[in-house]
Amino acid sequence: MHKAGFVNIVGNPNVGKSTLMNVLVGERISIITSKAQTTRHRILGIVNGEDFQIVYSDTPGVLKPNYRLQESMRKFSNSALTDADILLYVTDVYDSAEKNADFIEKVNLNPAHLILIINKIDLIDQQKLEMLVDKWNRLLPKAEIFPVSALENFNVAPVFDRIKALLPESPPFFEKDQLTDKPAKFFVTEIIREKILKYYDKEIPYAVEVVVEKFLEEEKIIRIHAVIHVERESQKGIIIGHGGKSLKKVGTEARKDLEAFFEKKIYLELFVKVEKDWRKKDTALRNFGYQLD
Repeated sequence: MHKAGFVNIVGNPNVGKSTLMNVLVGERISIITSKAQTTRHRILGIVNGEDFQIVYSDTPGVLKPNYRLQESMRKFSNSALTDADILLYVTDVYDSAEKNADFIEKVNLNPAHLILIINKIDLIDQQKLEMLVDKWNRLLPKAEIFPVSALENFNVAPVFDRIKALLPESPPFFEKDQLTDKPAKFFVTEIIREKILKYYDKEIPYAVEVVVEKFLEEEKIIRIHAVIHVERESQKGIIIGHGGKSLKKVGTEARKDLEAFFEKKIYLELFVKVEKDWRKKDTALRNFGYQLD
């Protein structure tokens, strides 16, 4: 008997969804930073065993959209409710359930098996944890609750075991050697964007989109030409920095991670272009691969 199913990870921004996904998959699939809205797309991570296949899906944090890009991100979150065999709702010890009460109501009504993850429990004591468990028992009464620390990989193994037990009988949905549904270029853009999220403050990281214009894989080296799109000329100057120092730092750090990811030498060229107000324009968003309809 072979089992397979879709395990969709949802929750508010910055609660550790991507960290949990990477631990469950055992690979670095989703980028991770301390900033909210790091994840913009729905990303699959596939775990294969001899008699099972788990298709994890990391989604953007649930938020009330303020512009077209965020509307697309909310669509990814909502879509995760429609095709889940198992739903992982992730919260943490500081999260407010009231932020997105309408989404929690949708989770409550969802027919999928529901597992609630209380993340970052290494940051609180036992008494506060018990209070949180009681609160979430009231909010999501059908959920099985697992307190974990994804960053410390504490108590994640029982979550994996429970997911595996709940999988429906099914043939695999993907080839058994496949790790994700995303092409190599996607991970290049995400790793570069991760460095921008890490090294720049305020609005800059959110005004950035990365496009790989050339990805040429040779026997011993991959040659990559990527363009960082920003919304204004002033942002372009900040990304490049004095004498190009800031852009060079992003390129150097991204290249190190890309070489570890692809296990090959990387030649990376970065350029910066202005795409005025791209986050608000349907044409630009579609060109960058976002769903709007």
